Amino acid sequence: MHHAVVQVIGPEAATLAHAKDAETPGPGWTCFGDTGLGRVAGTYASAWTPNGTESVLKQDVGFPVKPGSLIVVQAHYNLLATDGRPGETDRSSVRLRLTDGTSATEPLRTLPLQAPIELPCASGESGALCERAASVADVTKRFGDRVGGIAQQLLELCGSGKPVPGDTQRCDYPVRQPMTVYAALGHMHMLGRSIKVELNPGTAQAQTLLDVPNFDFDNQKTQPLPTPVGVKPGDTLRVTCTHDATLRRQVPSLSKLPPRYVVWGDGSSDEMCTGFMITSATE
Repeated sequence: MHHAVVQVIGPEAATLAHAKDAETPGPGWTCFGDTGLGRVAGTYASAWTPNGTESVLKQDVGFPVKPGSLIVVQAHYNLLATDGRPGETDRSSVRLRLTDGTSATEPLRTLPLQAPIELPCASGESGALCERAASVADVTKRFGDRVGGIAQQLLELCGSGKPVPGDTQRCDYPVRQPMTVYAALGHMHMLGRSIKVELNPGTAQAQTLLDVPNFDFDNQKTQPLPTPVGVKPGDTLRVTCTHDATLRRQVPSLSKLPPRYVVWGDGSSDEMCTGFMITSATE
């Protein structure tokens, strides 16, 4: 299991979800990263990542679930671990902590901060997929145009729109609405070395909200902040990730694959750089 994402969709989308399930053979339906329900945006309420454990916030907060809503679980299976053979039967389940809440309960939302992945083949590696265009085309073939286009979208969001190959990439997000940050989760794949999220970096008001200096794919946890941090319009949030292409030779499931120029993609042989911020809006 690569990950499992728990999303809440409102009652207005429940009929669409049931129809999608009914028209797809077997239980559930195929989707990558989101609910797979087109423009229906689910509320990212929780996730399981390798060795992840429950993180309970002490504050009076929670993800709202309206009557008639559905819980959609998007499970990502890593068939590299089985050499492409079918794996064991999935026995995963979801348990929710529920409360009626009050008018004082702050509704939570998840803010993903993402940076580009532009990781060239390591020194001494060569092959057709070491060309960036070929690698992007491969991601698009495996996951479709939406995922295949993310690499370019992140370049335009975070820079000049042109790739700058390198181990370390970052992206700055101007804050436009006030919020409070309660917890954070750093997510990369098997070539990840480190991930950090900073508030107002390089200023006298700089704070580190997430710092994982030695990222371990098999040990990803949501980390509550010691004290919730207020963020206001005019502030800047920066996510920075470092990846290491030489790790490909050391990870058994990746060492069997041809070298590639790594860009953003959902596969375990692709990469990501996401700092998930668990927040609430403030007045």
